[in-house]
Amino acid sequence: MSEPELDVVGIGFGPSNLAMAIAVAEHNDTQGPDRGVRARFLERQEAFGWHRGMLLDDATMQVSFLKDLVTLRNPTSEFSFLRYLHSQGRLIDFINHKNLFPLRVEFHDYFAWAAAQVDDQVTYDTEVLSVTPVLAGGDVVAVDVLSRHGEELSTHRARNLVIGTGLRPRLPEGVTASDRVWHTSDLLHNMPKLRGTEPRRIVVVGAGQSAAEAVATMHREFPTAEICAVFSRYGYSPADDSSFANRIFDPAAVDDFYDAPEHVKQQLMGYHANTNYSVVDMDLIDDLYRRAYQEKVLGKQRLRMLNVSRMTEVADGPDQVVASVRSLVTGETTRLAADVVICATGYHQADPYAVLGELGDLCHRDEEGRPKVDRDYRAATDPRLRVGIYLQGGTEHTHGITSALLSNTAIRVGEILDSVVTRRTAPALVGV
Repeated sequence: MSEPELDVVGIGFGPSNLAMAIAVAEHNDTQGPDRGVRARFLERQEAFGWHRGMLLDDATMQVSFLKDLVTLRNPTSEFSFLRYLHSQGRLIDFINHKNLFPLRVEFHDYFAWAAAQVDDQVTYDTEVLSVTPVLAGGDVVAVDVLSRHGEELSTHRARNLVIGTGLRPRLPEGVTASDRVWHTSDLLHNMPKLRGTEPRRIVVVGAGQSAAEAVATMHREFPTAEICAVFSRYGYSPADDSSFANRIFDPAAVDDFYDAPEHVKQQLMGYHANTNYSVVDMDLIDDLYRRAYQEKVLGKQRLRMLNVSRMTEVADGPDQVVASVRSLVTGETTRLAADVVICATGYHQADPYAVLGELGDLCHRDEEGRPKVDRDYRAATDPRLRVGIYLQGGTEHTHGITSALLSNTAIRVGEILDSVVTRRTAPALVGV
């Protein structure tokens, strides 16, 4: 064993499990040495990182800074965004800016600042290899998590797992990433490949915020290239961030959603999808329209909007990539020879139970194969599995739109920690 039995092993260390580590640290500061929570988080990346490929210099957060890692759970926390600003000597400047929405790169720096303060709980550059059961009387009373850090193997025994493995980039069906076919998650990583090459045409597929940001960025960074935006809508749709609609992100909305009948859950997701999915900030929509109109006036149109259209095929070659784009109105197909195709086609939730191996069979699923989850984010399991499996993500169908968003992260980790502490009544694993 790499260390004594733990209360929690966290798999993944994005913003959600970072917030969990902070909640553990704050809990332990208020408890005696015998009542603290012992936790270890395992992260594949070499250092903390959050959507690094889209940390554009001018991109702003779409969530208020007050919905940081801690404030809604503990407004006096030393880990708040305001405390970060004070530590950087920018608090007054931020206040004078009169803006609730920081730069995305600044919020990432805040995350990294917070992560550095709890790095005693984290092991980076670590791959989880397996999760195996520890049995007592036929019940699974703990798990051994085998991981690899370089050439070193470690095993952590724990009574609870908090799975926060995040989202995976999604490409259109039949499309494979390459040097000429990118997902927006790799935008900044791949852009240097184009510098100095004077690309002639760049195709961006998608209608959401990332797509619009990619269009704006490539249009600005490559002033001789034609930028073709392909999306099935008539135009970019604005995000509904109005005050009443934002109540869908309130902590109380999680209770409403969790208790609602299935058909009401589906209605709520349909009603409020435009608060988060395939929508764009109005300021960015206005900026892109201004650019397109200006080019039309000047007679030098580089920004093309192929609306009510869908990319149907990508032919990737050594010198160019050809995107076939079909009009949904006429059925006519246009083939665009381009230097790169950028897919802003979103993400999908990885199966949270994939890491569990055979233990995943003891976790219950609904008729659609989705995890059954209790209100405290603990997976519903066979009674023989006494280990707590907590999900940070993959619970949108049970807990609503905030499942994988920052809006409710601080509250969610507090609820998970409360559940872990409350349930910590089983006898010690003597002789197991």
